[in-house]
Amino acid sequence: MSSIRVLPEGKKLKATTLIAGFHGIGATGYWSIKFLIEELKARRAFYVDSEFAPAVSSTLNGAISTPYEIFVCGELAFLKAEVPPLRENENRFFRELGNWIVEMGINEVALIGGLDESLRTDDSGYRLVLTDAMAKREQFEGEPILEEGKMIVGPVAILLNTLQMHDCAAYAILAYSNTERVDPRAAATAVEFLAERYAFKVSTAPLIKGAEDLERELMGLAQKEKDRGSSSAIYS
Repeated sequence: MSSIRVLPEGKKLKATTLIAGFHGIGATGYWSIKFLIEELKARRAFYVDSEFAPAVSSTLNGAISTPYEIFVCGELAFLKAEVPPLRENENRFFRELGNWIVEMGINEVALIGGLDESLRTDDSGYRLVLTDAMAKREQFEGEPILEEGKMIVGPVAILLNTLQMHDCAAYAILAYSNTERVDPRAAATAVEFLAERYAFKVSTAPLIKGAEDLERELMGLAQKEKDRGSSSAIYS
């Protein structure tokens, strides 16, 4: 029996596409979803409850924000995972979530993740991974597909596996990202891809500005560390 309950019970998810992202490389998926919910002014429609949900609560815009929630904007639904489940519960939680998605009869699932930027071999900012059901639709001709032998791990991998086995149309967009810190540029790459596919308009300027601010801050810290090292060498 599944540990997942989606509340309100009995309410139907009418959106045709579900977009989800999680904490992973560069926090690409998490920040992409958070940004899209805010920019598209999506409304909260469901809570995802589970015995495996972490004991965490926060507030957002004056209201309680629970660990897992689904927001809706027109035909698009966004799964926001505020915090990851404990590692030992991750596999079961996301498999059960995948089974719920299957039961809802979602037409298409898009998963957002990060990809180690050191693996980049061309000018493309991302790679795609398609389930067989999605590949049969022949909608991604000319798009860069993840090379064979590259491993996907974590929630995106679990959901891809589950949706593949249930013959569901799903894909992952994996944006090349810095592996050592949050990478807003990677989130911008994913958002731009989704905006084109689903014909909505958002400006990724705030994400680019966030990336530039972060890069300046890191450069400043690196310079301070360099200066500190030089100073120590002089006076030691």
